[in-house]
Amino acid sequence: MRADEPFPADEAGRGDPAARRYPLVRIHRSTPYLLPLSGVARRSGLPPDMVRRFVALGLVDAERDAAGRLWFRTTAPSAVARVQRLRSGLFLNYAAVGVVLDLLDRIERLETALRQSERAAEERTPWT
Repeated sequence: MRADEPFPADEAGRGDPAARRYPLVRIHRSTPYLLPLSGVARRSGLPPDMVRRFVALGLVDAERDAAGRLWFRTTAPSAVARVQRLRSGLFLNYAAVGVVLDLLDRIERLETALRQSERAAEERTPWT
């Protein structure tokens, strides 16, 4: 997002100054929600309704602004492609895709923890 572009929440009350909404606390995320629904749909090659369905099923992470529009992280098109690959490659329904995604995330976390513990064990080994 360029500096001259408004944040998604700022676009909600442009017409009427009294209708502007100001957040009480600004939340800073490591990966902000910058892509609109149309951008994710265009990049993933799916219709926006299908992307909305993925959000409703919890398969893709999104955030709603004050006007109710969906905003996605920059990694959302790859997450949508992952869902589509699991669905078409393994012939899974969307509920099963959610379970598989959860299991894959858990495996990734466990492998990361294992690598960290192996590195820590190597660092504690004396040079004798």
